[in-house]
Amino acid sequence: MCTFFFFFFISCVLFTIVGNVISFMVYLAPLPTFRQIYKKKTSEGFQSIPYVVALFSAMLWIYYALLKSDTTLLITINSVGCFIETIYVAVHLFYAPKKARVQTLKLIVLLIVCGFGFIVLSTHFLVKPSKQANVVGWFCLVFSLCVFVAPLCIVRKVIQTKSVEYMPFLLSFFLTLSAVMWFFYGLLMKDYVIAIPNVLGFSFGVLQMVLYSIYRNADKISTEQKLPQKQTQIIILDNQKIPELNEKIIDIAKLGELLRSEKIQVVSQLNSNGIEAPQHPNLPKESHV
Repeated sequence: MCTFFFFFFISCVLFTIVGNVISFMVYLAPLPTFRQIYKKKTSEGFQSIPYVVALFSAMLWIYYALLKSDTTLLITINSVGCFIETIYVAVHLFYAPKKARVQTLKLIVLLIVCGFGFIVLSTHFLVKPSKQANVVGWFCLVFSLCVFVAPLCIVRKVIQTKSVEYMPFLLSFFLTLSAVMWFFYGLLMKDYVIAIPNVLGFSFGVLQMVLYSIYRNADKISTEQKLPQKQTQIIILDNQKIPELNEKIIDIAKLGELLRSEKIQVVSQLNSNGIEAPQHPNLPKESHV
């Protein structure tokens, strides 16, 4: 019996630590996306919804963990998540076009200020202390599902454009691993508030990776198809310009011969009148036989 509890305890600790590490990688996964935003100096084409929802979810999990016992690691990873997601949202706001910036600010006010404020105040003043953790747990369950559903807007864009430019693979990959770890942690701890959302998270993560494998070469194929067309157009344009260039070259040659003949006539007339013609330094001197 003691051996069972020992392995049970070790399993819980292991899944918690691994879940924290993978969750940390999930928070760092969008870094290539924001590096691209920084290079382009615009966040146009990238949605802010996943990051605002993830920030709101991390804040809820901290509140839930504070109401329960033995949830130190749950508090630490979500505190780190709040910090990182805040930076992501701030960068997105800084580089976003005016319309996208207004929409993001509206979402922040709706979820962070109104939503989180309402949950904290209502559960604190209207719910008994013994039931507060259960009520907040249901809120966490619903909005954890929203975190996994939020990338569906990007999935729709991938299917429409047949391009994975705006769906980072690392984020989908680490979300899937994180969902697996936290599912087993919630199952072992008999905390179904943690276990249930991660079933859906695993499903959506697999869906995103499948779409990435399907459409990852779509951009390369379309680029290769366009390049021969551009080369053909350039060759056609060059063929059209060759006759014109030849005509110009012939006209310049004729003009040179005409000027030379006129110069010879003028020089011969001056010599016949006994006047020495001035020599231009760049013109060849006449030789007398």
